[in-house]
Amino acid sequence: MINKRQDSVAAALADLPDGATVMVGGFGSAGQPMALVEGLLAQGARDLTVVSNNAGNGDNGLAALLAAGRVRKIICSFPRQADSHHFDRLYRAGRIELELVPQGNLAERIRAAGAGIGAFFTPTGAGTELARGKEQREIAGRLQVLEYPIHADYALIQAQRGDRWGNLCYRKTARNFGPVMATAARVTVAAVREFVELGEIDPEAVVTPGIYVQRLVHLPHLPEAQP
Repeated sequence: MINKRQDSVAAALADLPDGATVMVGGFGSAGQPMALVEGLLAQGARDLTVVSNNAGNGDNGLAALLAAGRVRKIICSFPRQADSHHFDRLYRAGRIELELVPQGNLAERIRAAGAGIGAFFTPTGAGTELARGKEQREIAGRLQVLEYPIHADYALIQAQRGDRWGNLCYRKTARNFGPVMATAARVTVAAVREFVELGEIDPEAVVTPGIYVQRLVHLPHLPEAQP
């Protein structure tokens, strides 16, 4: 019987190794899997490469992971904001590496990894500092830059509902990067607020099919995801 439900966050993350590339879902705090990131902090893995839309907010979640010195490199599109003081401090001190990626390119590079696409050309970033060292060519009269997929060892995402096969649905815009990250990682760990029996999720409402999810943790006390 297929049952991807784990007993705890600790069990779901127990084998995540030092040096892993970890995707973390969320757009700011919306949909960010705080419980899973806190579990990663407790688990102890170091020298991580983190792929996320931003570089943490305040002192919790991803920001706490950075503050603990556990992240070697971050790949993101929006590293600096009013409360990203931990990233700012580390970057200015030369203690963390940054790969800055335009938001649309970030989503497409992750999607390309899940879709098996070897590379793609995009006009976003062409002719700018972000394209330095990358192949550029003119296509249909427009300068475009070659971008490569972003693969991960683990993806940590949060969903509203899930079943034992790992089928997931999300709450409104809290889905953001979750669906594409689930396809691009070797191991996807999903935290869900509601755990339901097989068949309770309308197939038409399944956003992430269970084939992309390896582990699922039911956390009923997760705060309601904001739209």
